[in-house]
Amino acid sequence: MDFYQVIKTRTSTKKFKNTPIAAPKLDNMLNAAMMSPSWKNKTSYSFVIVDDERKKDAIANFIINSDEDAKNSVKDAPMVVAIVGDTTESGHINGKEYYLVDSAIAMEHFVLAAANEGYGTCWIASFDEKRMKDELRIPDKYSVVAITPVGEVGESKAHYEPKDIENHIYRNYWSMPYSEKKHLVMK
Repeated sequence: MDFYQVIKTRTSTKKFKNTPIAAPKLDNMLNAAMMSPSWKNKTSYSFVIVDDERKKDAIANFIINSDEDAKNSVKDAPMVVAIVGDTTESGHINGKEYYLVDSAIAMEHFVLAAANEGYGTCWIASFDEKRMKDELRIPDKYSVVAITPVGEVGESKAHYEPKDIENHIYRNYWSMPYSEKKHLVMK
């Protein structure tokens, strides 16, 4: 699939078919994630792949959300992937912990690769981290940054309206909106 088509069609999937993830496609997604850039090339992140039904059910119960959509998506999907950052391996500059950035970039590579392979995902970052770490036996020095269910899309919904460029992109300084929309429209 064309890169810009992947960007345009990827949405947060909440309903999945429970068909297994094809191993070659999973390998492609994981390889794409592992090619993501990281602070000083430290690769401070790791992935945990969860396809055990009992573990997925436990993980779903750790999600903190006002509705049941995220929990149900984790239960329904054939696989959940957690991105885990090593809090000691990446940089800490001006109060910023770069393992979070490194992990987010790697997860985004994974999510886009999944879309390219025909799978849906849903980035979830609100959960009881202590219980998640206990369930997945993650060592103390690591932090669970996010999880995503992965699978064939069971039900898709329309993408949200495009973001208003003039309220989010500026040229040269903050109050100068980038108004040349024709340059930012993907075809």
